[in-house]
Amino acid sequence: MSDALNELGGYIEAKRTDCVLAWDVSQGELNLDVTPSNITGLVEFLKTDPTCQFSSLVDITAVDYAGRAKRFDVVYHFLSMYQNHRIRLRVSIREDQMMPSVVAVHPSANWFEREVFDMFGILFSGHPDLRRILTDYGFRGYPLRKDFPTTGYTEVRYDEAQKRVIYEPVSLVQEYRQFDFMSPWEGAEYILPGDEKKTDKAEAK
Repeated sequence: MSDALNELGGYIEAKRTDCVLAWDVSQGELNLDVTPSNITGLVEFLKTDPTCQFSSLVDITAVDYAGRAKRFDVVYHFLSMYQNHRIRLRVSIREDQMMPSVVAVHPSANWFEREVFDMFGILFSGHPDLRRILTDYGFRGYPLRKDFPTTGYTEVRYDEAQKRVIYEPVSLVQEYRQFDFMSPWEGAEYILPGDEKKTDKAEAK
């Protein structure tokens, strides 16, 4: 399998020198680092080329590297059922940079790209209907960015008096507590399997 993927990696690199920056094989998958400008053409090539035949778009996601100049990696996963191969494309972009949409090549990218926009705030140029898909209308921020607060900005609840759902700024009634799962020698009433020896040593001291 790895020999076939190495051969395929070399083939794609030779055919698409316009966008392939580097490639490697790991965990039984071929990984390509590519430029964002020609991503649509590359995805179409991977789908239609007889040697590749990556006809199934499995997923599009992203990773936030908050301290990096090119903050986001947009990641595409494809499957070739004909060749029984998987490929991953990684595209590094700045926070203010747009990604070309691949909906024209893979219509299923529609919801994937909307999810990446909703969670990370990454814009896809040429998308037919780029709007939030998981969060509510009017939601502020992008939940999977590293700088998004764990509490969020707004809380939603049903108000019995008003008989409707209302939105309010997050208001914590107490500070976050540091939950300390006590060890047996610190006074817990139970002993986890395997901790008996630690308890005996602690008592011996």
